[in-house]
Amino acid sequence: MKNIGILVFDNVELLDFAGPFQVFSASNTCSTKKHFNILTVASSLSHIKTSNGLEIVPQYAIDQHPDIDILVIPGGDGTKSLLNKKQLLDWLRSIIQGTIITLSVCSGARILAKLGLLKNLEFTTHQEVVEDVLTIEPKAVYDKNKRFVDNGKIMTSAGISTGIDLALHIVEKLHGISLKKAVMDYMAYKLPQIHNNKELKTNETSSCLSKANKQESKN
Repeated sequence: MKNIGILVFDNVELLDFAGPFQVFSASNTCSTKKHFNILTVASSLSHIKTSNGLEIVPQYAIDQHPDIDILVIPGGDGTKSLLNKKQLLDWLRSIIQGTIITLSVCSGARILAKLGLLKNLEFTTHQEVVEDVLTIEPKAVYDKNKRFVDNGKIMTSAGISTGIDLALHIVEKLHGISLKKAVMDYMAYKLPQIHNNKELKTNETSSCLSKANKQESKN
């Protein structure tokens, strides 16, 4: 059984961590054995408020937690402040050395870039965060056409919902396509038609934030 550690922090994007959490949890439900032990980890045990306003209580703090085999780094506006938290970054460096997989969802790629883990690597992230990531790590190679990128130990996914796709990919990679399909059926989830992982056209999507601002200006 693999321990999956999900990093949580103030202003984390809810679906960025809840999506993969659901996939890995459903993998246990859909199997005769428990494949994953899923735990949330934060800088402290204080309540966390997500970007959507939901409050959660992390199970573990970074100074005391079980071993982590798979690390999930979600995104959200809170990733910006994490870039300056030396204690957390040092903890991440230490943990990632021992993981078999470390994955980012959405703007969680900022953290991987800060840690130097995207240098000369292909990656993806939310289209609104690409410039940030490339500013932090100019030698990273952005692929706008993929929903997720698997570099072996380091994996990245694009916008918010693609964390579900990447988690399903990991389930298939570790436990086979039959379990992946069972999880998809259980979740009533269908992969997008563009999920050949080659046809995502981020230039055709526009910023939801920009749309919201335009709407506000009209009111």
